[in-house]
Amino acid sequence: MSEDILINVTPFETRVALIEQGAVQELHMERNIQRGHVGNVYLGKVVRVLPGMQSAFVDIGLERAAFIHVADLRQNRQERSNGGTFTAIEKLLFEGQSLMVQVIKDPLGTKGARLSTQISIAGRMLVYLPYDPHLGISQKIESEEERNALRERVLGLQPEDETGGFIVRTQAIDASDDELRVDQSYLRTLWTRIQALAKTQPTPSILHTDLTLAQRVLRDMVTPATSIIQVDSRITTQQLLEWAKIYTPSVLDRIKHYSGERPLFDTANVDDEIARALSRRVDLKSGGYIIIDQTEALTTVDVNTGGFVGGRNFGDTIFKTNLEAALAIARQLRLRNLGGIIIIDFIDMEDLEHRNAVLTELHKALAKDRTRMTVSGFSQLGLVEMTRKRTRDSLAHQLCEPCPTCQSRGHVRTARTLCYEILREILRESRQFNPKEFRILASQAIVDLFLEEESPHLAMLGDFIGKPISLEVERVYSQEQYDIVLM
Repeated sequence: MSEDILINVTPFETRVALIEQGAVQELHMERNIQRGHVGNVYLGKVVRVLPGMQSAFVDIGLERAAFIHVADLRQNRQERSNGGTFTAIEKLLFEGQSLMVQVIKDPLGTKGARLSTQISIAGRMLVYLPYDPHLGISQKIESEEERNALRERVLGLQPEDETGGFIVRTQAIDASDDELRVDQSYLRTLWTRIQALAKTQPTPSILHTDLTLAQRVLRDMVTPATSIIQVDSRITTQQLLEWAKIYTPSVLDRIKHYSGERPLFDTANVDDEIARALSRRVDLKSGGYIIIDQTEALTTVDVNTGGFVGGRNFGDTIFKTNLEAALAIARQLRLRNLGGIIIIDFIDMEDLEHRNAVLTELHKALAKDRTRMTVSGFSQLGLVEMTRKRTRDSLAHQLCEPCPTCQSRGHVRTARTLCYEILREILRESRQFNPKEFRILASQAIVDLFLEEESPHLAMLGDFIGKPISLEVERVYSQEQYDIVLM
């Protein structure tokens, strides 16, 4: 199944869309002032060790101190792989210590970046592990014959003095020995440069920055199924061609500059898809729909039949809705870049065969996702629990911010609730102050309610406190905003 990759470049941001069968499957975005930090290597300074949490805070020069857990320390990863136990973090780190670390998860919400001392540097065909003399093969390469062949080839190309290891990526399946050798050489040279900087730079400082989004597209997203990579910037197109000539020559003929009159993203309705991806509700073609709610703890997905009544019976209707929802959910997870714990509430199915078929369809749809995930079967409550690795912010967190009106509650207090709050506030202030008049500044909805249904209560309060109460509309106020002015 062929894929197209569209790269939209402006002076302030780069956006990438992966198109498959005319539909947007993935969206990636990088703003110049908000570049992600995943993959970057820093020389940090330990600012606090927390034995009770077996973790530490490390200053790497970002706005908030980054976080490292005892399990992400290189020494413990090696001991654990050899069957040993973790060494306590207070025996490995101390305050003021310089530490070379790599960001494995961007800052999310109020949390700082997540760090590891197990450095890994990604190339096109290989991932270099300078501290780990291990040779791994991508789990997505399922053929045991291909896995063994790749292992032998990479081992045969390694120099005798190599102390590190490699993970072989899926792109290496069709790579020649020369391409693998070039990738190895590039990664080792890059690591030598990082080590040299670590000896001369102060703490905190950055030692290595991961590739730009456009370059990561060539390194991580292009597959044999990619038919074309269209870029709407002539300068970026040239930069990608030069970069690909050195590192990914096999994709050179697929990189094309787009010079059409219509904006590149308009040709695939990408902006419309972005707008839909920010909505809670996703409509299914059958008439059913799914509701996606993202919280800090987890993401919930609820499936509903809606207006779909096309099945032969009720059970058939539910089954068809759940099958369609499984495909839509897999696509939405990629599109919105949702990570962490995900709970899917399919419509209850009593037929065990139907349950198994829906779960199989979900697994099949999720197989296209490059992000690591685990999926469990149906729980006793009929829920499907899964996890999807979270490294960067979701689309909603990149494009949206907490609502200043509802304070991220997702709802606002009713006009009547606010009217009664205002009346109580006036009564409270009348006991402390003695103004000539109380004036209420509020939104149109609040003032209208005071003039109509709540006018008897407003008049009653005015008589009780012996002061006139006037109303004034402030059109810039939201429903929850109001002021009480003492005249």
